[in-house]
Amino acid sequence: MLFVYFYAVGRFTFLREIVIIKTEKDVLGMNTLNFGRKIVKLRKRAGLTQKELAEKLIVSDKAVSKWETGGGYPEITLIPALAEVLGVSIDYLFKGDTQGIAIAGNILVDVVHMIDKYPAKNMLATLISSELAVGGCVPNTILDIAAIDSEMFLSAIGKVGDDEHGRFVLSKMKQHGIDVSAVKVDKTLVTGVSNVMTEQDTGDRTFFCTNGANSYFDVDDVDVDALQCKIFHIGYVRLLDALDQKDEEFGTRMARLLKKVQEKGIKTSIDVISRKGENIADVIIPALKYCDYVILNEIESCAVTGLSPRREDDSIHLENIRKTMKMFMEYGVGEKVIVHCQEAGFLLNKEGDFYIVPSLVLPEGYIKGSVGAGDAYAAACLYGIYKGYEEDYLLEFAAAAAACNLSEMDSVSGMKTKDEIQEVNKKFSRRVL
Repeated sequence: MLFVYFYAVGRFTFLREIVIIKTEKDVLGMNTLNFGRKIVKLRKRAGLTQKELAEKLIVSDKAVSKWETGGGYPEITLIPALAEVLGVSIDYLFKGDTQGIAIAGNILVDVVHMIDKYPAKNMLATLISSELAVGGCVPNTILDIAAIDSEMFLSAIGKVGDDEHGRFVLSKMKQHGIDVSAVKVDKTLVTGVSNVMTEQDTGDRTFFCTNGANSYFDVDDVDVDALQCKIFHIGYVRLLDALDQKDEEFGTRMARLLKKVQEKGIKTSIDVISRKGENIADVIIPALKYCDYVILNEIESCAVTGLSPRREDDSIHLENIRKTMKMFMEYGVGEKVIVHCQEAGFLLNKEGDFYIVPSLVLPEGYIKGSVGAGDAYAAACLYGIYKGYEEDYLLEFAAAAAACNLSEMDSVSGMKTKDEIQEVNKKFSRRVL
């Protein structure tokens, strides 16, 4: 049977698309419960309540509740309007992925300062400009993935204060269709803030951070039973004070959380922050046993093993990088260890296959800043893992995504769609190690 769908918006009626329907099962392609879960996620991503969605579709809120709880499907004639309101295609509404990626951990606001150069102690630097932007593992990584693929289900998990900075970062994520319902707002705390000093010529940056609510984000702040994602990524280890604390059974609170997530059949991933301290191995190693993926830079990874990531001439020490990654697998990482640096990306998988993909050679003047470059790399890796990219192409894709990030001063504005990233990957040559 051939149906031609029309729907009304205000005074106008639009031809949406033509769909051939044989049976209800053929159209929906999923059971009512899975369909309902998808509607819940898409509604929250659109920032709508059940009542607001019902009003847009001219149905009762009880009807929307019935769909979301698996009690039935919408009328066939409502399907085009439902897809339009939720911001997806009809095909995606019925066939798209229902799991997605959850990003947990640090939520910060970055105050990005561009300076002429980083000063020596007691010396002066010129402040060229300042901008307010999102920062931290959660906003950076999740907004990058949203830019790569706007239809990906994404949920943010963390803690902010009930203040201007908290509202700013939550609104930024909501604007990109990200579910922020699992972000706790604590009236007794302040939102974390990072002052980022970025050198104009090199893009090198230094951070001065007030961790705020992030320091109190703990195991109980994550409703593990409510997670419906395929991958749970959390960062930054060593900047989540409560989760970095010792745990008698698992080693750290972070390890305890990752274990709970894995028990739900969800793949786990961590990122680490570059931060001085004597306890880096004590904090990171316990978590590795409960990680399927680890994505971090050469400084962070080698700080755990005590091996130098660079030679005396500052060139990358390939053998030490490989030894470090092998040690991470021995510590318990389940599937992939990914290390990135300015020169290249490296991947070691559970089969023992080792991959190296050099970074792209970028023209003079291309780099505007490197805030969030590591998160951009991690975002592309997570997306590539989720989509099943081959190991070498995954590293190529991540390098190109990081290059996109470098084209803007803040942490997320430079990210592009997956197709545009693929074009960047083809546009520039690669370094020679």
